[in-house]
Amino acid sequence: MKSLLFLLNVLLIIGCKDGSDMTVEEIRWQKHVANTEIIRDDFGVPHIYGKTDADAVFGLLYAQCEDDFNRVESNYIWAIGRLAEVEGEAALYSDLRARLYMTKDEAVENFKNSPKWLQDLCVAFADGINYYLKTHPEVQPKLLTRFEPWMPMYFSEGSIGGDIERVSTNNIKKFYGDSEHPMVVNDGLIRLKDNEPRGSNGFAISGERTQSGNAMLLINPHTSFFFRGEVHVVSEEGLNAYGAVTWGQFFVYQGFNEKTGWMHTSTGTDIIDEFEETIAFSNDKKSYVYGDKLLPIDSIPVALKYKSVDGVLDKSFMIYRTHHGPITHKRDDKWVSTALMWSPINALEQSFTRTKKSNHDEFHEMMDIRTNSSNNTVYADADGTIAYYHGNFIPKRNQQFDYSQPVDGSNPETDWDGLHSLEETIMVINPPNGWIQNCNSTPFTSAAEYSPKMEDYPKYMASFPENFRGMHAIPLLKNATKLTLDSLIDLAYDPYLPGADLLISGLLDAAKNSELNNVKIKAAIALLKNWDFKVSETSIGMTLAQFYLNTYLKSELIPNMIGNKRITRLERFNYMSKMASAKERLGVFQIALETLESDFGSWQTAWGSFNRYQRNNGSIFQTFDDNKESLPVGMASGTWGALASYGTRFGKDTKRQYGVAGNSFVAVVEFGEKLRAKSMLAGGQSGDPTSPHFDDQSERYANGTFKNVAFYRSDVEKRAISTYHPGEK
Repeated sequence: MKSLLFLLNVLLIIGCKDGSDMTVEEIRWQKHVANTEIIRDDFGVPHIYGKTDADAVFGLLYAQCEDDFNRVESNYIWAIGRLAEVEGEAALYSDLRARLYMTKDEAVENFKNSPKWLQDLCVAFADGINYYLKTHPEVQPKLLTRFEPWMPMYFSEGSIGGDIERVSTNNIKKFYGDSEHPMVVNDGLIRLKDNEPRGSNGFAISGERTQSGNAMLLINPHTSFFFRGEVHVVSEEGLNAYGAVTWGQFFVYQGFNEKTGWMHTSTGTDIIDEFEETIAFSNDKKSYVYGDKLLPIDSIPVALKYKSVDGVLDKSFMIYRTHHGPITHKRDDKWVSTALMWSPINALEQSFTRTKKSNHDEFHEMMDIRTNSSNNTVYADADGTIAYYHGNFIPKRNQQFDYSQPVDGSNPETDWDGLHSLEETIMVINPPNGWIQNCNSTPFTSAAEYSPKMEDYPKYMASFPENFRGMHAIPLLKNATKLTLDSLIDLAYDPYLPGADLLISGLLDAAKNSELNNVKIKAAIALLKNWDFKVSETSIGMTLAQFYLNTYLKSELIPNMIGNKRITRLERFNYMSKMASAKERLGVFQIALETLESDFGSWQTAWGSFNRYQRNNGSIFQTFDDNKESLPVGMASGTWGALASYGTRFGKDTKRQYGVAGNSFVAVVEFGEKLRAKSMLAGGQSGDPTSPHFDDQSERYANGTFKNVAFYRSDVEKRAISTYHPGEK
């Protein structure tokens, strides 16, 4: 009844108020409110129902702000280049990096040049947040008191860290800043400082390997914890997407609709190149050499603000661009421009329309937009198709040049020659083995013997080597039959650690050929001989392995290079296991045992006593404390080859390590006549410690207990805890 009265009141306002009493924006807000309904289920997941796509986007952004306005605002403060106004001068060059690729005026122009339907969504994005702020005056933004429809142009892809984050702000500082007064530069907001390898796992399973005969999909991004919320967004214009949304974006980034599912993994495709420019100076004019011509450099004034002890100050820059891209740094006497994908209109179009495709032909056509630059895509659908796209935005290059190094920008032969067509890229569709996997490893093992062949593609299409997660996944998938959602979860959480197998086997070999006089080393080695290289809360072997690895990595005994090439993680493990002397291995292990005893009083410490989950408040960067409540976690880092990845870091004075990245939002999906899915979210849906959904999934997360997804309206209503229109509560 309350909801009905609220809606009638809104309609009355729209119908009866004189236009002079309400702004155009307020009238638009009320129309959205009348056409939008939010149902929160028993885990706080918002199911947003809108009449139009724009209504659904309005409700989606409103719901995101309810759950974690702090993260919504923080992402945009960083993306649009205003971080220094909050964090101070050290963040100036993060802001300048954003403006190097797009000024505010250019973002506004991109918005104005967008197709009408996309403009409507961008306006609805801003409306949803602004209406939230209007109806929640108690919320005090750090900086952004008003959001604008051009802002999504800066934040058009939902990956772990946009391509732009790979452009060094320290190098930008050296070129554009005051080199006589160096500072520690903030290199980005989204990434947390830990040693977890960033990336994800995606598995697509054909019906011949499932019990039901339907295709299945594992969605397993490895991101910073609480980096994405779980949402369901529906409209009467064909939108019905469920999955993970990066805070502040208006599309489901990794997820599924009733007919198709998509999972993104970080790609090894070369998508960023550096061009050394030969600069010619003439009076106040700057030009650059291009073939036998001198071309003018674009010079664009940019004014930035930053917080200081004296208040908010201004700093002005002149930024430079060539046709290759903005000048980002200097190398010897050459200015260097950095080229990457910057096509915000097309990227937003691809990101949103992806969620509405109903079969593989439509999905394939959408992929031909080719702006999903930093990711691979693992796909499955209700028709039984499974597919893999390695990368999406791949510039064509002259292969006589080495683009892993800066190339000569004055030579037209080094220019990108457009993009590879979709059909020219690395792709797998319905392989006879019945499964596809990508764990940020090489695409050339993605479908066992039916994988693409390396020699058929340019080298720049795939740079990632095989890794422990890929090595772990392949034999599991080869042996998988009659999979159900539950057994797919079991497979995705398989506790075996190939990295531990390799590292500890090398230690055991060293012990076998050495005389062990130390009683504790002898006992610890005996325990490791019986370890099955599986991680669990109770495993002492896992604790020993982690302390051994940590000690080795701190020792600086491992070479960084083999010849002129930086060694990979696999090569590091090979060194510790096979190349180091037995004396070195045992010496490192002894130090590890001593550290473990010093920290915990005994080397016989269970993994769960050391490896913990703790969420104390809604801060983006958690402060950990051994004296505060925490949960034991029986997962391990992807460094070991753990498919269920759990990246950690220590607090300032902690002996325990605490999870910060890895498995965050995870889902398993089964397509067919009726969709079925299960999901998990680290911690909970809300960033508010007073909300029941701040930590209601914490124990489930630690135990690997998934919840059933409520996808169909009838199921959502059965589990509804609250039903309301935006602004109603």
